[in-house]
Amino acid sequence: MNEKLRTIVKELVKTRVKNREHFVNVKRQLSNGQKMASPLNSDLIRVYNQLIKTKQIKEDKNLELLMRKRQVRSLSGVAVITIITKPYPCPGKCIYCPDESGMPKSYLSNEPAVMRAIMNDWDPFKQVSVRLQSLKNNGHPTDKIEIIVLGGTWSAYTKPYQTHYLKRTLDALNGRTAKTLEQAQKWNETTKHRMVGLTLETRPNFITPTELSRMRMLGCTRIEMGVQNTFDSVLKLNKRGNTVKQIAEATKLVKTAGFKIAYHTMPNLPGSNLKMDLQMYKDLFNDQRFQPDLLKIYPCVVTRDSVLYDWYKAGKFKPYTDKQLKNLLIKIKQVIPKYVRIIRLVRDIPEESIIAGNKITNLRQIIQDEIKDTPKACKCIRCREAGHQIQNSKFKIQNSKFFIKKYKASDGLEYFLSFESQDETVLYAFLRLRINDDINTNFIPELKGAALIRELHTYGQLAPLGKTEKVQHLGLGKSLMAKAEEIATKEGIKKIAVISGIGVRQYYGKLGYQLEGTYMVKKLD
Repeated sequence: MNEKLRTIVKELVKTRVKNREHFVNVKRQLSNGQKMASPLNSDLIRVYNQLIKTKQIKEDKNLELLMRKRQVRSLSGVAVITIITKPYPCPGKCIYCPDESGMPKSYLSNEPAVMRAIMNDWDPFKQVSVRLQSLKNNGHPTDKIEIIVLGGTWSAYTKPYQTHYLKRTLDALNGRTAKTLEQAQKWNETTKHRMVGLTLETRPNFITPTELSRMRMLGCTRIEMGVQNTFDSVLKLNKRGNTVKQIAEATKLVKTAGFKIAYHTMPNLPGSNLKMDLQMYKDLFNDQRFQPDLLKIYPCVVTRDSVLYDWYKAGKFKPYTDKQLKNLLIKIKQVIPKYVRIIRLVRDIPEESIIAGNKITNLRQIIQDEIKDTPKACKCIRCREAGHQIQNSKFKIQNSKFFIKKYKASDGLEYFLSFESQDETVLYAFLRLRINDDINTNFIPELKGAALIRELHTYGQLAPLGKTEKVQHLGLGKSLMAKAEEIATKEGIKKIAVISGIGVRQYYGKLGYQLEGTYMVKKLD
């Protein structure tokens, strides 16, 4: 079998396949010639790497890309690994959340990420190890890893569990077991698989200065917050447990500490309607109290083991039709600014678990195909990022243009600095710079008097560390950092701080930044 696979890989390299269709056809022909079924791409990748190592073939970057399964997993510049925390009592009483026995609140046992967690006994070490191996087998670089921790309200778990969970996460990335979380973090600064970002999810009423300081100690760089709706009447009816005022206050605290913030939002909740839902998204970006950096849009669906299921059976709740929902989402996309990324448009709930509501799993793609190349085309980061745009286009990074977008947010001034195509349809790199209105007051000591770099991201296929042929390593990040420092200096600010992921500290160190507390800080002349 291996000899046949080696023959197929060598012939693929010789053929210089041009695109995915050509690759599939050639692979089929070569497989027939070897009198075998078409092999898995993961097997081809394994043999390809063996032949490269023994110098029997030369690298073919285009072939590597075509063999890679689910290219989208690293097209945004990092490889994302989602892990789930163990079942634990949730402080929320939300009527729409499923409450399946033995599962974290709001999660279902047949969701893909949850199924992986169950198979690995909810163990973070096992979950990360399995995903790392899967990414490698399918040809994805794993140098830069973003860890997303889901499974319930993170802040409600005990502190010992939190610390152990993230230490074991880093142990899996580091390939060795540390005695403490601090040791694991230190090792991860120079290890092969570096954690460049850590996302934790919580509720607005759990966000306090103390909680955010602890999250920084744990290595968190982004917070996903369950907002769901911006009308108090809707929040109260759905027993959300917090108010709009608390959402605004929590958002300000998160940004004051330099975190990125993602809102979970939910159209079609009981008590809302099409007009209110659209107004909610307009308010998110017209009202400076909100202005999230990222969005998850999860249209409400009816599942078993929820109070909403009883309401639905009693005729007290009726979800939007597919047409109503699609039209609403198209309108919502029109109000999303260019500095916001829509992470997800529907939640990954299997169709068989949905009693009523949207069951179209590829709804985002359907909408995207309908509005692209029209005046309604979405301008969010996800729809414009270079990794998705330049796969089959003629865009050249050399023709990129620098843009600055300024906007007020949560009692501060935000600068969205970016390198984009001339027509602003392709985004190559961006940086979020924040200057708090009260810059000399901050509950995190090292941030007093500092301008804050909340995010630096270069898009394009993830480039392994040390490689320079990708968009990620053309100096755009370094240029954006210099421009951010220039803006801060012109504002009379003497210090600038980056909320750096643990695995990116060395990068900022090369730019003159030093670790101060949990931030990378630089004094400005």
